[in-house]
Amino acid sequence: MKLKLFKKYFFTTAIIIVFSLTVMMMILSFVLNNYLAKTKYEVLDKSCNEVTEYLSELTEGKINSEDFFKTVNALASVSNVDIFLADNNGKIIICGCDEWMEKGECYHSAVTVPKDELEKTNGDESFRMNTLSMYKSPHYIDSEPVYDSEGTKIGTVFSAAPLSVVRGLMTTISKLYLFSAVIPIILMFFAIYAMTYRLTKPIKLMSEAAKAMAKGDFSKRIPVMSDDEIGELSVSFNQMTNSLVQLEGMRKSFVANVSHELKTPMTTIGGFIDGILDGTIEPEKRNYYLGIVSDEIKRLSRLVQSMLSMSKLESGEFVLKPELFDFRELLCTIVISQEQRIESKSLNITGLDEIESVSVKADRDLIYQVIFNLLDNAIKFTDDSGTIDFKVKTDSKKLSFTITNTGKGIPENELPNVFERFYKVDKSRSANKNSTGLGLYIVKTILKAHGGGIVVTSKENSFTSFNVTLPL
Repeated sequence: MKLKLFKKYFFTTAIIIVFSLTVMMMILSFVLNNYLAKTKYEVLDKSCNEVTEYLSELTEGKINSEDFFKTVNALASVSNVDIFLADNNGKIIICGCDEWMEKGECYHSAVTVPKDELEKTNGDESFRMNTLSMYKSPHYIDSEPVYDSEGTKIGTVFSAAPLSVVRGLMTTISKLYLFSAVIPIILMFFAIYAMTYRLTKPIKLMSEAAKAMAKGDFSKRIPVMSDDEIGELSVSFNQMTNSLVQLEGMRKSFVANVSHELKTPMTTIGGFIDGILDGTIEPEKRNYYLGIVSDEIKRLSRLVQSMLSMSKLESGEFVLKPELFDFRELLCTIVISQEQRIESKSLNITGLDEIESVSVKADRDLIYQVIFNLLDNAIKFTDDSGTIDFKVKTDSKKLSFTITNTGKGIPENELPNVFERFYKVDKSRSANKNSTGLGLYIVKTILKAHGGGIVVTSKENSFTSFNVTLPL
């Protein structure tokens, strides 16, 4: 079973913390153990040196004196170590333990120190761990040779301390460390749990919202609980959802409009052709109705062409083919091509005669479509006897083209959406205006591909103006 993100994050963080504390404990134990061992070795070395120096001040006849024993016993008690003197054969001749003082012998004297241990009295080997054949467990051992006045070795002083002393102290420190770490670890786990929950909850909600959207439910929104990256992601997700809701609404509207646009001319075409074929329409009226059929076919062609253009622009199939052409000449050509529509509505064209020739390097066919779409909209939405005005300005870098038409205008709250796909401002009149809601989207996409742009301004019941900028 796959772990969820919450469990993965929580357990990963918890493992890292526990591992880090364990490593810290191991490092602390290593350093502390070395420190305690070094300290113990220094105590052993000091004890051996003190006894050796004391012996060097005594004569041979006084080695077994009561004063010497008391000194060694006191030193052993204070240092918490075993101190004893062995002869050259390894036999214990004096020991600083209490048992020796009472009986004159002890469990140390029952064992002979191995010969090789008598020789480990110089250099690094003087400090070691061993049992000396008298201890059941390893001890820290230090030894120093004893010489007489003539420089002859007469014995060896040993000092020993059990490892259990250091280990006991290490155990106590470890327990103290663990006990002092328990409360911070518990608090840390609660903090990690809360932080992990806070981080993963928005992602879980996004997952649920995405699944709901896959089923067509766009109602879910993600609560923004912070201003960090997760909060920004939540905001972006909500914005995306709102855009999808808007796009879905436009898509449904577009499908409905396109279905209506296709159904109406196809029904008209089918009805008139059937009437001609079955003789319902009189021969002298056939040309009239064939003209209507021709108009409907052209209407279908425009709709299909707009959809194909949109598809090509979105898929990147359009490859710009820049060429140098006269913008004024192209504009006049398009206006002349619409002369019949302009005259049928008695529209006034102004500003065209004031435009000077200006050369532009761009894809002529695509710019043709831009101007045509803007002029087509202006003609459709200008009332009879209204005015369409043209202006062209240039500077060293760009051309600015403005087309303004009188009419009902566009409501202010609709202006940000006019360049969206499938969007129609006047849905009640869109069928009559032969609009698909794609023209301005295509215009904006073409201009963006050329490095230009377009903005719209409008005043209700007054005018609508589109301003196009295009690099020269």
